[in-house]
Amino acid sequence: MIVVTGATGVLGRLVVDRLLELVPPGRVGVSVRDPEKARDLSDRGVRVRRGDFTAPDTLADAFVGADQVLVVSANTLGPEALAQHRAAIGAAVAAGAGRVLYTAHQGARADSSFAAAVDHAATEEILATCGTAWTSLRNGFYANTVPMLLADAASTGELRLPEDGPVAWTTREDLAAATARLLVDGAPDGPTAPLTGPEAVDLEQVATTVGELTGRAVRRVVVEPAEYRDLLVGRGVPAAAADLLLGFFPAAARGDFAPADPTLADLVGRPATPIADVLRASLVPSGS
Repeated sequence: MIVVTGATGVLGRLVVDRLLELVPPGRVGVSVRDPEKARDLSDRGVRVRRGDFTAPDTLADAFVGADQVLVVSANTLGPEALAQHRAAIGAAVAAGAGRVLYTAHQGARADSSFAAAVDHAATEEILATCGTAWTSLRNGFYANTVPMLLADAASTGELRLPEDGPVAWTTREDLAAATARLLVDGAPDGPTAPLTGPEAVDLEQVATTVGELTGRAVRRVVVEPAEYRDLLVGRGVPAAAADLLLGFFPAAARGDFAPADPTLADLVGRPATPIADVLRASLVPSGS
């Protein structure tokens, strides 16, 4: 049995949906904090059990009988995230899983300015000593971040952000398809090759693409990090979230989220989705 954690979250649910296109539902189990939110999966024949990384006692039942467990990274940071990841990995090993897979990041580095990348690197160290086969999925940076970074740039004509670098933006839909294929066909040991979109582009190129799609030129303006942080907080973004996002820019400038790699496209058997398609879907009205 393949057990997927976080199956009521965006990425986890997409993985389950792709898995159900490849294997019978009886081969799929999900571990979720609230089984009621996965009732539709239960109705389709998927095994649904409560599993909460913050309540490790629940994980034994959620993982029982698992040949593989996909640990979707926790939606938190720092020691709390590592404690949750350690609990999930340990429970998967105790349940007898032959392989633990973990949703990491292309930019996983202990010295990254992007806090989530530091946590991913530390989790890979936990995996390396977990006592069973493991795979760290080096996922590209989620492409849905780009429309958020754009904010009102399409209407103001200015994209005001700190200095950045090329990023191989990657859709969660593509990552889910690749993850499902690895779960079914077999995953490599250790970190995967980067699982990314087809090209690495910087925000200057994003601004150009936005202009082409909207018919209104967008000028890329580099601002100081402190100015951008004040702008985010002024928009109501929590300070912790603003600080996390600020860490993205120097990591991108260093090249942590590039280059693009063909592995994801090879896994899904088609070209990976370019960032232009993501922008088109968010900026251009349907039917235009």
